[in-house]
Amino acid sequence: QVQLVESGGGLVQARGSLRLSCAASGRTFSSYVMAWFRQAPGKEREFVAAVSWSGVSTYYADSVKGRFTISRDKTTNTVYLEMNSLKPEDTAVYYCARSGTGGLSRLEGGYDYWGQGTQVTVSS
Repeated sequence: QVQLVESGGGLVQARGSLRLSCAASGRTFSSYVMAWFRQAPGKEREFVAAVSWSGVSTYYADSVKGRFTISRDKTTNTVYLEMNSLKPEDTAVYYCARSGTGGLSRLEGGYDYWGQGTQVTVSS
């Protein structure tokens, strides 16, 4: 059984920074693509970023490119999302997910395990 637990969310002012963490259980963590999604109030969940199993390849939504950085630490089974230059429109619940397909996908259907989410609120 795979479990994903996010942490690091909170309230931050615009132009501030936060680092989200996703702790994964399960021996197969290192073999899978991992990603972050987010869901703002009244909106559908959207893709934010993904990282390959090796950590070498990354893929970002245009809205966060240049501001957010996804990374992973295989020794601690943790995926990170470093968020800089935050904007009020980044306010959302952020979810960590594990890919079931092996590819760097922005599609929700390609991910089979999800965390419970962590709230990020950016004030103007």
